[in-house]
Amino acid sequence: MKNKFLKGGLLVLTMIAGTALQAQTTSATDASLVKDAGDGVSVKLIDNKGTIKYLQTNNGITSITSTTAGSATTTTWQLGGTLTDDTYIDVNANVFALDGLQLETGSAATSAPDGSDAATSTDTGWALIVRDEDTGELKKLLATDLISGIYKAYPQVADAVADVAITVTGLPVLTATTTLAKLFVYRNGAKLRSGTDFVATADTVTITYSAADLPMYAGDVVEIQYIK
Repeated sequence: MKNKFLKGGLLVLTMIAGTALQAQTTSATDASLVKDAGDGVSVKLIDNKGTIKYLQTNNGITSITSTTAGSATTTTWQLGGTLTDDTYIDVNANVFALDGLQLETGSAATSAPDGSDAATSTDTGWALIVRDEDTGELKKLLATDLISGIYKAYPQVADAVADVAITVTGLPVLTATTTLAKLFVYRNGAKLRSGTDFVATADTVTITYSAADLPMYAGDVVEIQYIK
């Protein structure tokens, strides 16, 4: 009985040792691998059916069943490719970050068509990534859509006798407590006050004429600046 247990124990140890030898790090097989040949050291192993395979890591995991040129069966799990279904990553209050990003010092993109492929797109420059709070989707935004402005210089032709309406194309309807702070109106370099010296409406800034407090003479210049 003791001999049987001893033999059984030796058999188990032999099997464990044999299994350990089947999974090994070897660089000798790298040159014959078809997938990303020569990139790093591969792990040689034998699956549960006795098939010899090699594993490589290169932006994921690559499994190669045969190393014969032209006949290798390659299966790869790696980052990249095309999503076939909506995919969400819930960070669950954990940190999700990208490290090693390059500092952008080039020019901003002037166009960014919907769905353009970075690998084939002819557009150049950089765009901003924003999040749609309704769907959680990541979308791109041109810098000019985020940081841009309107400038209008209006020369008064003749002495005014009434309010002066100045067309400012693109000026939106402004809110007194928020977006109105982005509008600046000057007469001959002196800043005018909203609601007292001028009134802003869509596409128009109207100077409130006052013969005593705010006359408008021929040659006066009104400068209008709006930051989007």
